Amino acid sequence: MLSDGEASAHLGVGARSGVPVDEVLALVDAVLREAGLSRTAVRSLGTLDARAAEPGIAGAAALLGVPVRGFAAEELAAVSVPHPSARPLAATGTASVAEAAALLAADAEPSAVVAPGMGEPVAPPARARAVLLVPKRKTRRVTCALAASVPVRSHEDAPGARLLPRTHGYIAGEPGSPPTIPTPHTTAAMDMHTHTDAHDLRHHGDAEVRDEKLIDLAVNVRTDTPPDWLRRRIADSLTGLAAYPDGRVARAAVAERHDLPPNRVLLTAGAAEAFVLLARALPARRPVVVHPQFTEPEAALRDAGHAVDRVLLREEDGFRLDPAAVPEDADLVVIGNPTNPTSVLHPAASIAALARPGRTLVVDEAFMDAVPGERESLAGRTDVPGLVVLRSLTKTWGLAGLRIGYVLAAPGTIADLERAQPLWPVSTPALVAAEACMSRAALAEAEHAAHRIGVERAHLLAGLAEFDEVRTVAGAEGPFVLVRIDGADAVRERLRSLGFAARRGDTFPGLDRNWLRLAVRDRATTNRFLQALDQALLMGG
Repeated sequence: MLSDGEASAHLGVGARSGVPVDEVLALVDAVLREAGLSRTAVRSLGTLDARAAEPGIAGAAALLGVPVRGFAAEELAAVSVPHPSARPLAATGTASVAEAAALLAADAEPSAVVAPGMGEPVAPPARARAVLLVPKRKTRRVTCALAASVPVRSHEDAPGARLLPRTHGYIAGEPGSPPTIPTPHTTAAMDMHTHTDAHDLRHHGDAEVRDEKLIDLAVNVRTDTPPDWLRRRIADSLTGLAAYPDGRVARAAVAERHDLPPNRVLLTAGAAEAFVLLARALPARRPVVVHPQFTEPEAALRDAGHAVDRVLLREEDGFRLDPAAVPEDADLVVIGNPTNPTSVLHPAASIAALARPGRTLVVDEAFMDAVPGERESLAGRTDVPGLVVLRSLTKTWGLAGLRIGYVLAAPGTIADLERAQPLWPVSTPALVAAEACMSRAALAEAEHAAHRIGVERAHLLAGLAEFDEVRTVAGAEGPFVLVRIDGADAVRERLRSLGFAARRGDTFPGLDRNWLRLAVRDRATTNRFLQALDQALLMGG
């Protein structure tokens, strides 16, 4: 910790031979900006010992004014990293040079702490732990991570002292901040529901905040949206309301964004309309919905007269898909990716393995644009038989009240769904919004937001990991996390009394009263929520 209160940090860098100094520094500066720190906060640069003399790395350290710490591959390999990769493991013997080196460098930092504004160190903590402030970030030839040494005092294990004073909060870079990477947990046993109507399939997160002034962690729409430029585009469209909506331009824009012909695109009044169209327009002898997931697909199928079978993903498996669990004779399969409410991102190959001749495979990708790079997306794929991908513009762009989404599928399927739509199903303002959100600038903004969500999600998960009573589903990739707390329904009510709304979990098939879904919010909101959660847990004894 620096005497002026700015956190001290340690860089971990992995680089290919011959990488120039400016490329290393560019990534270093980006990582520091993400952490809210300046170059003066850096205390060392760690890397693989065989790369310590690499001109790009040594030159970057010299310009930063910090020493290079070289670590043997065996040392780096012994460090548990949150984002392992097969390629560096094969090349260097460690699954992530950047993350492992950053953690080792931070672990070597002396544990005494200097109080802000004072020149003398306060009593050192009993122990300290190295934690990532920013996980692995990479360019084509460089990887970089940022870590710090966080003090852990013996009294912090007491139930009443888990959280920092309100004047500090859980903010990366502040004195005493906890780690900002997720801590994986295995969740406890859970009642697995059989196929019953015990779950309220029509319950949605907005019901948790409707008509009440609560801080909203129940709805997964990104805050501070729509952005101003999108508001202006929508407002300008109001001058054309006298004409009937014409969706051709928006449809072409969506098609171009996914490198598809327009006849593979259908614009809808949100993803919810798409579920209704699928239930009504497509024949299904044995529809199967993979749960836990968004309940609207099953509700729409039931309303259309279908008997719906459920495949319940198991908590002990991390709610991850086993394609073999889906019955072979299912002719319509619905799954979310990343899945609401578990936040699990299934491998695209696992989902594609569900495809069969004569089967419609519906993949709800409403939250895929909140995943950096949209990895594991099947949107744009034309080689998967029976594939139907649903997308929503509601979540990232804050357009829940405008209702806009789209379907990507084979031309014949799109034609069947379009015949089931009423005339002019999507309004002119919604069409304008769809076109605007397909622009290169908008897509770049969405990608930036996805990275930011990842940082804030890591911060939330790090705070949740401080509570023995709270267990999180590991590997969250969406703009929300799923947590298990014994008696979560009572905790949720206490949170409401403290001004926070969380999404109840017992309306999702496969979950029960001990689960809550929490939306990822900005750092300040998360800090306040963690304080409220501490109080809610203590109120319950």
